Amino acid sequence: MAPLSEKRILLTGGGGMVGQNLLQAAKNLRVDHPTSSQLDLTNTGDVQSYLQDTKPDLVIHAAGKVGGIQANMADPVGFLDKNLAIGRNLIMGAYEARVPEFLNLASTCIYPRNAQNPLREEMVLTGELEPTNEGYAIAKIAALRLCEYIRRQRSDLQYKTLIPCNLYGPHDNFHPEKSHLLPAIIRKVHDAKLSGEGEVEIWGDGTARREFMYAGDLAKVILEAADRIETVPDLMNTGLGHDHSINDYYQAVADVLEWDGTFTHDLSKPVGMKQKLCSTERADAWGWRASTSLTDGIAKTYAFFLENHVS
Repeated sequence: MAPLSEKRILLTGGGGMVGQNLLQAAKNLRVDHPTSSQLDLTNTGDVQSYLQDTKPDLVIHAAGKVGGIQANMADPVGFLDKNLAIGRNLIMGAYEARVPEFLNLASTCIYPRNAQNPLREEMVLTGELEPTNEGYAIAKIAALRLCEYIRRQRSDLQYKTLIPCNLYGPHDNFHPEKSHLLPAIIRKVHDAKLSGEGEVEIWGDGTARREFMYAGDLAKVILEAADRIETVPDLMNTGLGHDHSINDYYQAVADVLEWDGTFTHDLSKPVGMKQKLCSTERADAWGWRASTSLTDGIAKTYAFFLENHVS
């Protein structure tokens, strides 16, 4: 198998947080990363033609319609339909173009809402999904199953799926209504500090627990998986193996930003699953572990926010 430095790689979602961090880490590699205006991933014919013409050695699929709990609840049709189309077009397009290697990125939202933590890869499709992001989860499950089915029929093809836990980092979305938890907290606490506000509101009681990994760590494991893809399990969680409460994340951000206000709780707001913690048994056995601490990750993310989102 050729070394990664000799492979032609197609990266989808190059403009997103995962894609941007990956491109930064892969700056010495040959990575094609067409924008959505250059390649419409929802158009089956366009995707087929692109893959047949460019003949990549490896596809890294990081594209999709993404958003936090508010966005998922507001547009379940879009989250299911768009992500389903993108996943199917890319995986089947690569299969038909005889692309030998495919790294598919899923999400821990694929796990049943009432599954016992830590979440293990064999738990997929063993229970009801979390309603607040069910559409997105169904699309991601379809994509990973398609990769598994291809492996069953063609064991020579390396179509594998990584399942990252929640992510944050540079190039994240800091929009108040469309961001995930950590960038939303950074924005809220920054705004409170700037305006002299003494209080910041938390949705729910803040006891729900989440596992957030720095996006730079995901970029590292993707490249390591791409370099020795034949050794990667068909499904593998990529997370920390430990979590924090929502209240802990708010306090960690407040500490990094040096804001000494207080937090209030709106108990009428939805909070999603009470816990979502990955098992790291397969990743540990494979030989990988994330290295960025929460404090360092928040500091790096806040530095990016100040440089790019504050005039």
